[in-house]
Amino acid sequence: MTSRQDREREQDQDQDQEQDQDRIPDPRVAPPKLGGERETLRAFLDYHRATLALKCAGLTDDELRRASAPPSTLTLLGLVRHLAEVERAWFRRPFEDQDVPLVWSDETDFQAAYDANASTRAEAFAAWEAEVETSRRIERAAGSLDVAGFQPRWGEEVSLRMVMVHVLLEYGRHNGHADFLREGIDGTVGA
Repeated sequence: MTSRQDREREQDQDQDQEQDQDRIPDPRVAPPKLGGERETLRAFLDYHRATLALKCAGLTDDELRRASAPPSTLTLLGLVRHLAEVERAWFRRPFEDQDVPLVWSDETDFQAAYDANASTRAEAFAAWEAEVETSRRIERAAGSLDVAGFQPRWGEEVSLRMVMVHVLLEYGRHNGHADFLREGIDGTVGA
């Protein structure tokens, strides 16, 4: 005969197993435990990029456009669009083409990306993935993290190191938002 605590523990384990079976497979690659500065920054940035994609996995366009954490109007699709702008503004503009317009605004209005009402997964993810690939190319081509580019938004030079840390912080912040948004859509929690 099992004790009440044993029965409760078994029920908790059964629930955990059911939840694990319903989860979307996690394709992310963990950053290295030991590594150089550049390798570590690159890996953490890619990990956070993959986290954003994972937060959006398995959802319809309507679900991705849903503002699921009122009173906030943020949506997962709006975050994807915004992070496409972040990639462009912090990699492409300082290091490659200072005059390239933002993805969704010719007037450098970063808020425009958040309005995903008429957007689709295909459109937003195509733009975001293209900007991520451009950012990766720019980073890999740079001779060191000390390479500087002119950030037109600030009107001053920034190092690749600063840009990588800044973009990593942007993803960390917005992936926290994505946690709440995804939970509000279908109850999915965790990474």
